[in-house]
Amino acid sequence: MNTIFKFAFFVFFVSASSHAFSQVPDSLLKIQDSLKLKNDTTKVDTTFKPILQEDTLLRIRNLNPYLSINGDSSLNYQLLINKDISHYFWFLKNALPGLQIERNGMLHIRPERGLFLNGRLKFDHEYKVLLGVQNLDNPKDRIDTAFTLLFYNSEIIPSKIKPAVNNVLYVDEGDSVIFKVQCEDGNFPIEKIIMTSNYSIKPLSPITKCGDDFKWSPPFGFVKTGDKDKQKEVILNFIGSNKFNVRDTAVVKIVVKENINYPQKVLEYNDVKKTIINYTNQLKATFMMLDKHVRSTKKTRNTFDLTSAASSLGGTVFSSLPTDAQKSAGKILPSVGVAMVPVKESVSPNKTAEQNSATLVRNSIKRLEYLLQNNSLVGEKDPDILSKTQKLRDELKSIQVQLIDVPLVEVGDSPEELDKYFNNKKVNKKYRMKRAG
Repeated sequence: MNTIFKFAFFVFFVSASSHAFSQVPDSLLKIQDSLKLKNDTTKVDTTFKPILQEDTLLRIRNLNPYLSINGDSSLNYQLLINKDISHYFWFLKNALPGLQIERNGMLHIRPERGLFLNGRLKFDHEYKVLLGVQNLDNPKDRIDTAFTLLFYNSEIIPSKIKPAVNNVLYVDEGDSVIFKVQCEDGNFPIEKIIMTSNYSIKPLSPITKCGDDFKWSPPFGFVKTGDKDKQKEVILNFIGSNKFNVRDTAVVKIVVKENINYPQKVLEYNDVKKTIINYTNQLKATFMMLDKHVRSTKKTRNTFDLTSAASSLGGTVFSSLPTDAQKSAGKILPSVGVAMVPVKESVSPNKTAEQNSATLVRNSIKRLEYLLQNNSLVGEKDPDILSKTQKLRDELKSIQVQLIDVPLVEVGDSPEELDKYFNNKKVNKKYRMKRAG
């Protein structure tokens, strides 16, 4: 009960107090507020004021990182910084032709047509221009930056392939052809090159881009026997294309002439010459054997002839002697001499075949030696080496066919001994032709 009573009294007190406060006149409240303002000496400014900081970092205010300009126009571009320009100066690090900047940051871009024609500037190529601004008093107060500059051309200039040679080249087999495949760039440069030809050839290095070198050496035997005028024409097509697949073609004609492969032909000539020398030595050995047989037969026949003649002469001598026995011997001896003639033919018949064979072999040896001497090479690059080699080969074959029935012997003696016997004066005297009359 006490608790309830206390709660009721608190509610009544609060309500009475609020009612009494609500009954205070407005004039009295205004007097109270004015007294409070007079007694309060503290004033509070509630307006917002931002805190200002000093701009100390050097900045470029209007630099465009990418500029695209027509190649026939010009541009004046004022660069600005956040500080007094009178204390600073501008500069270019890699000034391109046609670019200039003033001290106050005025950038002048004035490309001329001649700069593009001579290749110092290119269309559709991104140039990175390096520039900077520097404080005159403080070396550390500076900015280094860059922007990209591109020149475009409204005029259509095609790119072309320009080989560094004439359209027609002449070359011999075994020689080399070397030239550079150059390009003349237009609006869009040539990015790739392919090469075709009417014959299957293999350059030393592939041709894929501008500036590559064409290197080729026509091999010996490239020109065939049936080719007209002993030469062959090789047509080369260099086809270049840009990024839009626009093509340009350059044609080069190479006329390959037949040439002699001197290293190989010299080996062939020496091989034929060695064969002839060996065959000549074999013929000399055969001639020596035939000549010795002929000499032996002749000596035997001469012995029989002398004996027969002596018997006939002895018979005549004995017939003139006084005694009968001597006269009888003189009658018998001539018959003995006559009887020795068939014995001579039987024991040592005349070697006519050997004599003829020896003469034929000797003439063949002389002929081969003359051919070797008359068809010797005048140098490593004798222009008649083909005809000389062929002539030696044909003559050797002809002599081998002519002496096919003559049995050849193996060479037993040295070439020096064979030459000594073959060139002996007594031997030569027998086979030397005699003058008529």
